[in-house]
Amino acid sequence: MTPSAFASLFLIFLTLSLTLRLWLAIRQIRHVAAHRSAVPAEFAEKISLEEHQKAADYSIAKTRLGINSTIAETALLLGLTLAGGLHVLYNFWAGIFANGGWLHSLALFASIAVASFLVDLPFSLYRTFRIEAAFGFNKLTPRLWLADLVKGTLLGAAIGAPILLVVLWLMGAMGSDWWFHVWLFWMGFNLLVLLLYPTVIAPIFNKFSPLEDDSLKARIEGLLKRCGFTSAGLFIMDGSKRSSHGNAYFTGFGAAKRIVFFDTLIERLSPPEVEAVLAHELGHYKHGHIRKRIALLAVMSLAFLWLLGQLIDAPWFYAGLGMPYQGTAVALILFSLALPVFTFPLGPLSSALSRKHEYEADAYAASQTQAGDLVTALVKLYRDNAATLTPDPLHSLYYDSHPPASARIAQLIQMKQGAHA
Repeated sequence: MTPSAFASLFLIFLTLSLTLRLWLAIRQIRHVAAHRSAVPAEFAEKISLEEHQKAADYSIAKTRLGINSTIAETALLLGLTLAGGLHVLYNFWAGIFANGGWLHSLALFASIAVASFLVDLPFSLYRTFRIEAAFGFNKLTPRLWLADLVKGTLLGAAIGAPILLVVLWLMGAMGSDWWFHVWLFWMGFNLLVLLLYPTVIAPIFNKFSPLEDDSLKARIEGLLKRCGFTSAGLFIMDGSKRSSHGNAYFTGFGAAKRIVFFDTLIERLSPPEVEAVLAHELGHYKHGHIRKRIALLAVMSLAFLWLLGQLIDAPWFYAGLGMPYQGTAVALILFSLALPVFTFPLGPLSSALSRKHEYEADAYAASQTQAGDLVTALVKLYRDNAATLTPDPLHSLYYDSHPPASARIAQLIQMKQGAHA
């Protein structure tokens, strides 16, 4: 392939991706706005018109911001690739550090990270302090936001720099099959993060306290016994200091598994509803969804690293993306920038798999608790989180990791009726 042919192919896929994303966003805005004036019949007795309209306005505001963010991200991508931005950064750091050395490579990656951060910053701030605040969700203060930023940056540098250096060393030292060695290292790192996240990483940002409500604790322990699930403890996370959104999850694996409830969730749901929500999360575990996702990550990362192994010595790959120099760091950066452009058609497949897992987890929850409790819990979460009840079908098909509210509730009601039949 020639550099100009690859550049044209990249530009075609980028244009198609951008057009599709913008078209779906516009469809979402129009569809939600068109259904703003009436609550869907199946929710009419549970959610008020005011709450429904709040959810519609919230969804529209986020989607509009997403359009602007998408355009800015695309402009940055073009600036770094076809416009020669990466070439400029490469030459700049080559004048300070040894060309192609470790410091030069780290500086190059850091520059890309800083550029991405600066482009996203105004959108992140607007999302947090304007949209989330306007709809009553944001609890972050500027001071806490800055503290999170500093901690996240330091943590990212402390973990990311050594990881990057190991990857670059493997790429240069392991011969033509370097990609397999990088894959082994990458998967080992991911498993290590899963092990350490509950006790080492998460507490850097949030406070975790043991669940002290004895009656709720007894109910949950009964559920865990029925499900054959063992954990390292039940914890309450102070999610309310950042947001009023609520959630529950379990994290880690093996003996390090923890069950975590947002304090906002505990405050809003009744004990049977909390139990039903947890049963849903346990459904993911019982159906092996976590293992399946790790396996999918392993397969896809292996395939992508193999592909990079085929491209790393191809001059047209570099020149086609505006870079006259070849090298491991440059190859890794260009591949990371270009890959999402060519894989955007996989988005609906990933979303469909996730929705399938959600249905399965709901079914498991209905088999272990009362389906009606999960229904009322979900309705409360939809209402309190201002989740739109009327998403555009195509937008939902492409993006949504969870089934639409109406479809999800309908399945649970059918299970509830079947249990009483």
